[in-house]
Amino acid sequence: MRVKIRRELLEYLLELAKSFYPREVAGFLRMKDGVFEEVLIVPKGFFGESSVYFDLTLMPHDESIKGTFHSHPSPFPYPSEGDLMFFSKFGGIHIIAAFPYDEDSVKAFDSEGREVELEVID
Repeated sequence: MRVKIRRELLEYLLELAKSFYPREVAGFLRMKDGVFEEVLIVPKGFFGESSVYFDLTLMPHDESIKGTFHSHPSPFPYPSEGDLMFFSKFGGIHIIAAFPYDEDSVKAFDSEGREVELEVID
């Protein structure tokens, strides 16, 4: 399986992760025509050093939301047990960016935690 993301969005997500370091940051990804194009940051979220909490009731109903993004302040872009539990409940594609927040430190996973190929589109 392969998922596509716009380069501008990926660059923005990496800069966002850097700006929150050493805390995690998270958001929901909107898809248009099979490509992730935009991120929605949940209002009133808690962005901690080892987790992110937010109230999903504050999210609008939006059929274009097909995935999530979050950062890890460690150099490991792989899902934790908590991530896997969230993935299984939310579905879609889940992108994790790990420190040092460059393209090589980004991985994408399906709702079961299996790695999927991430294609960056210019």
